[in-house]
Amino acid sequence: MYKGLVESLAERRGRSILLCVLDGLGDLPIPELGGRTPLEAASTPNLDRLASGGAVGQHVPIATGVTPGSGPAHLALFGYDPVDFFVGRGILSALGIGFPVRAGDLAARANFCTIGPDGTIADRRAGRIDTERNAELTELLSAGVRIPGVEVFVRTEKEHRACVVFRGEGLSEAVSDTDPGHDGLPPEPPKALDPSGEVAARVVGEFLRQAFAILADRHPANGILLRGFACHRDFPSIEQRFGLKAAAAAVYPMYRGVASLVGMEVLACNDIDEEVRAAGKAASDGFDFVFVHHKPTDSSGEDGNWKAKAEAVESFDRALPGLLEHGFGVVCVTGDHSTPCAMKLHSWHPVPLLISGGPQRSGWSRRLTEREALAGSLGTFPAVELMPLLLSSAGRLGKYGA
Repeated sequence: MYKGLVESLAERRGRSILLCVLDGLGDLPIPELGGRTPLEAASTPNLDRLASGGAVGQHVPIATGVTPGSGPAHLALFGYDPVDFFVGRGILSALGIGFPVRAGDLAARANFCTIGPDGTIADRRAGRIDTERNAELTELLSAGVRIPGVEVFVRTEKEHRACVVFRGEGLSEAVSDTDPGHDGLPPEPPKALDPSGEVAARVVGEFLRQAFAILADRHPANGILLRGFACHRDFPSIEQRFGLKAAAAAVYPMYRGVASLVGMEVLACNDIDEEVRAAGKAASDGFDFVFVHHKPTDSSGEDGNWKAKAEAVESFDRALPGLLEHGFGVVCVTGDHSTPCAMKLHSWHPVPLLISGGPQRSGWSRRLTEREALAGSLGTFPAVELMPLLLSSAGRLGKYGA
C-alpha cells in the first residue's frame, strides 16, 4: 500500500543522521542481575543523557514472533523491506571482505566448528579461534579442495567466520544450510530446495567431503558449517531511494557487506576508536547518513555472558561522546535484533531504540532500556519504519498531499 511513498517524499536537504547499531542489544531479565537485563545493569551516563532529552521506544525487526538474521535485520533498519529485499548471508560476507563477486557466483557464510568423537557439533564456533588461525585453515582449504568444473574460493572473514564462493555453471542458491544452529547435533547434509538447486547441492556436498578430510586433525576447528547460500543481485542504493549520501563504520565484514549492498561508502576501521574517528571524518566530508556498528553486545549474548554484554554496552557508552561531538542533527541508538544471554541465540523480542534530535516527544524517558522502551513515546513499530522517522526528524521528508 505504501510502496514508494517515502522515496517520493524524501528530500536532498536537511540535517545529518547518525545511526548506531549495538548488535543483539535486546535481552531478557537475568536472575543474577536481580531481574535486570544487561542493558539495565550497565552504567550508561552518556546514553542516559541522550535518552532523557530524546524519545525512546522499540522496534520489531521483521514481524511479530519472527527471529531475524543479521542481514535482514540491518536492511530493515536501513529502510529496506526485509522480505521484498531478502538476501542470503553468503553474499553479505563476500561483499564485506571485498571479494569480487560475479553474476552466477554462489556464496555461503562459513563457521569453523568443533566436531566431537560422536560426529555431533561440540562447538559451532570452534572456541572462537583467532583470525590468524582462521587464515591458515582457509589457505589449506583453498589449496586442497578440487571440484571438476567449479572454482572454489575460501576466504577469511574474522575469528571463526569465513566465506566460501563457488564459481561454475548451473549454480543456484536453492540449497539448504548445513549448520543446524545448535550444538549437540550433527551437521546437516546440503539438500536442493527445488530442482534448480540440485547441481549446487552436489557441489557443496563434495566441498564438504573434502573439507572435513582436510580439517580432521585440526582441533578445535576440525569441521566447517555453511549457511546463507546466495547469488548476487543488485539493490537500489540508499541515495537513490532516500537522497542520502551514506557511509558505514563497521569492523566486522558482514556488516560492511550489507552496507555496501545498499550503496554506502565503507570506511576502514578495526575497533571502536577507529569507528569514531571514521564517523567524524565522514561527517566533515559531507556525508548525510553515517552508520556505526558495535558487535560485542551480540557476541557476548551468543556466549551467554551477561557480564561481558553489560561491559560491551558500557564500552559503547564511553565512545558515544566522541560521536556526538561531530554535530549530527539526529542521533539514533538501537540494535538490529535481540540476543538474550539465556538463549545464546538471536530472538524475536522487540529491540530498544532512542532518537535524539529534531522535534521529539522528549522528557518521557530517563534511560535506554527494555523497560523504558516499552513505555516510551515512540511506542512499538516495525524496524522498516525507522528510516522515515529519522528522515522526518532530520527535516528530510516532505508533506504528502496538499
